[in-house]
Amino acid sequence: MTRAPLFLLYLNVLVVATCGLIYELLAGTLASYVLGDSVTQFSLVIGVYLSALGVGAWLSRFVTRHLVRAFVEVELAVALLGGTSAPLLFFAFGRLSWFPVVLFGVVFAIGVLVGLELPLLMRILKEHLDFSDLVSRVLAFDYIGALLASLMFPLFLIPRLGLVRTSLVFGILNALVGLWGTWLLKPLMDGRLTGLRLRGIAVIALLAAGVAAADRLTELAEEQLFPHPVVFTRTTSYQRIVVTESAGKFQLFLNGNLQFNSADEYRYHEALVHPALLSAGTPRRVLVLGGGDGLAVREILKHSAVEAVTLVDIDPEMTGLAEKYPPLRKLNGAALQDRRVSIVHADAMIWLEHCPELFDAAIVDFPDPNTYSLGKLYTTRFYRLLKARLTPEAAVSIQCTSPLVARSSFWCIVRTLESAGFVVDPYQATVPSFGVWGYCLARTTAGARPAEVPAELQTHLRFLNNRTYQGLFDIPEDASAVPVEINRLDNQTLVRYYEAEWKHWN
Repeated sequence: MTRAPLFLLYLNVLVVATCGLIYELLAGTLASYVLGDSVTQFSLVIGVYLSALGVGAWLSRFVTRHLVRAFVEVELAVALLGGTSAPLLFFAFGRLSWFPVVLFGVVFAIGVLVGLELPLLMRILKEHLDFSDLVSRVLAFDYIGALLASLMFPLFLIPRLGLVRTSLVFGILNALVGLWGTWLLKPLMDGRLTGLRLRGIAVIALLAAGVAAADRLTELAEEQLFPHPVVFTRTTSYQRIVVTESAGKFQLFLNGNLQFNSADEYRYHEALVHPALLSAGTPRRVLVLGGGDGLAVREILKHSAVEAVTLVDIDPEMTGLAEKYPPLRKLNGAALQDRRVSIVHADAMIWLEHCPELFDAAIVDFPDPNTYSLGKLYTTRFYRLLKARLTPEAAVSIQCTSPLVARSSFWCIVRTLESAGFVVDPYQATVPSFGVWGYCLARTTAGARPAEVPAELQTHLRFLNNRTYQGLFDIPEDASAVPVEINRLDNQTLVRYYEAEWKHWN
């Protein structure tokens, strides 16, 4: 075999390795998206996939004849199953109560097929290369493919193509490798190739049709995942944004998790913002971490003493939605266009390390800590960085998930704040869309919190008054303190608490 065909075969190895890992990443992402509990789901998907690779490699020993034809058949099978895996799993989740069985069955089947590919290709090449050269070169291209997949998946594929289109596109790549093999390896094949080539063309045509209809397929699948009609979707570099609508109200979801319902979000945001700003006296400079929807900023601007608000949110698509999507812009009162508001798009932890400013109050409105990347924003390290950016009289409020559903998670955040040097008052509010929801009022120094809400502020509020404000800090017995560990970067205890508690509740 000449040098050129050998190089093309190595290129096949590269594509095969890249596609295989992409299917694994797709399944893990989809599992965490529709099932929640992202750390556990991703770990399970990876474990099942890797074990299936071993099964496939073991099964390859039983393929003793027609190796090239078998390789092409396996490529087409991987293309069809892997390429349709994302839309298939999306639709299965909405219709099947035993979805996890389907999920891990698909992952295992893809893993077995991918596990067959490399041993078959190495056996095809062994007559043309020294064994040591064969192993080193094939494995080198295999690992390069894994690197390409791991870089492309989060940086380009998901933000640009989305889950469904990525799945279908890489299925086409697999099918092209199989079809290409019928010419590249023709001297090593026996029998007629017309039927094999026609099957390859049919698989490519089917997947190409899926790519053309990917947006509609995604919409149909997501309509099964949400209780109301989907009216807006966008996949960003950081998350999947979905807006649904019902009875004149709308709901915003990030990665499948409800962030707010326009019908009752005012309860959540009034409870989040005003205790901290009232405790800070007359705050002039306010920091908001997260909260790219602009709803917390809306509440902050109700305080006449506020001169400047700095909003730090990692996703420009989210703040862009808050500024330009008419229903959300109306709901937040065009708060992000206010001359007092500055928007920074950055990772909050990294930004805090380099920020030179001091703030009189801070509002921390991150999503729940259901992944390690979010869990780091609830650690002692993060809270110490935040404390260093506050004036001595400053106050902070933080959303802390439900103290009723996730009691250990809630108190883990409280104790972690205390460990970082804050004086903490835990409190809660009832938000119909979420149930009982928890918060922390944290101050840099001890002191009594204000006893009432000023009358001029009450005229702008729908939920808080003097009675409800005082009631926020009355923690019932079934949400009272429990022993917990401190959440640190090196243990991520909070994520484990959170996953265990919400999984039990669900």
